[in-house]
Amino acid sequence: VNQILLLLLVLTVCAILYNKVRQVPLALKNETVDLESPEEMEEEIPVVICAAAGRMGAAVAAISSIYSNTEANVLFYIVGLKTTIPHIRKWIENSKLKEIKFKVVEFNPMVLKGKIRQDASRPELLQPLNFVRFYLPLLIQKHEKVIYLDDDVIVQGDIQELYDTKLAPGHAAAFSDDCDLPSTHEMIRSVGMQNTYMGFLDYRKQAIRDLGISPSTCSFNPGVIVANITEWKHQRITKQLEKWMQRNVEENLYSSTLGGGVATSPMLIVFHGKYSSINPMWHIRHLGWSPDARYSEQFLQEAKLLHWNGRYKPWDYPSVHTDLWENWFIPDPSGKFKLTRPDS
Repeated sequence: VNQILLLLLVLTVCAILYNKVRQVPLALKNETVDLESPEEMEEEIPVVICAAAGRMGAAVAAISSIYSNTEANVLFYIVGLKTTIPHIRKWIENSKLKEIKFKVVEFNPMVLKGKIRQDASRPELLQPLNFVRFYLPLLIQKHEKVIYLDDDVIVQGDIQELYDTKLAPGHAAAFSDDCDLPSTHEMIRSVGMQNTYMGFLDYRKQAIRDLGISPSTCSFNPGVIVANITEWKHQRITKQLEKWMQRNVEENLYSSTLGGGVATSPMLIVFHGKYSSINPMWHIRHLGWSPDARYSEQFLQEAKLLHWNGRYKPWDYPSVHTDLWENWFIPDPSGKFKLTRPDS
């Protein structure tokens, strides 16, 4: 009897030990899953891009390039007018971009009433969506930090790196200086581009001279912006920009015949001496300034972001470095948007 009881005791102990050993990996696995929760812990990166009529393919290519080159949790805010929103939504939902996280936001052009001076030299620059960047806090509610990108860009780097740009205390935004990259200086000289305040503001006007800004001060390009929304609201940046838009209507302080864009000039005034800098390789621009001037292929391969600012866009003809842009273009399922090419 004693031997039987002893055998039963040994078997019981062995069974208990076996169950404990078998359950350890399961317990560790469950604990690991609970600790990681990567999708819940990962910060959301909001990226604002406009989808304008006639150039929606640009927005699609930009979004495609960002999404393809990052593992970050990106939320795209795609801003359009009421008439264009159905088109861009259908394009995304019926292409490989259907996997992206996005919100379509309608921009009401009535907020610009009486604030834009008509300019016949380049009417395309007066389109309402060119001024979306002025109203970021009205479009984006729940984010502290936001990236704004013009539609005529492609991103070759990880957007997380741009989002991690440090903004100094008291700065509502970060931009790229037009004098920051020696590699672009030759391009600027060859096609006569402006890279100082003199190229954007009319220094014959007393209101401009009263600013006390040297005309030789280096300008910046607001086609790529990293913005602190809290600071933007605190400093009432939108109200300041609207004030200078209104003054331009009344006094003609700047025009598209100067620096090539009426959205840049008020930002140069409001942000003078109060902005942080973006890594120069995160904004290689002027690719659309001339149909002939080209960067070296090696330089462009190293660039994190390419910007076809200027008249010569990569979806039109003539233009340069179109192959780099077309790598990310997704054809319009509806067939409405078509590339313009020599053989088309």
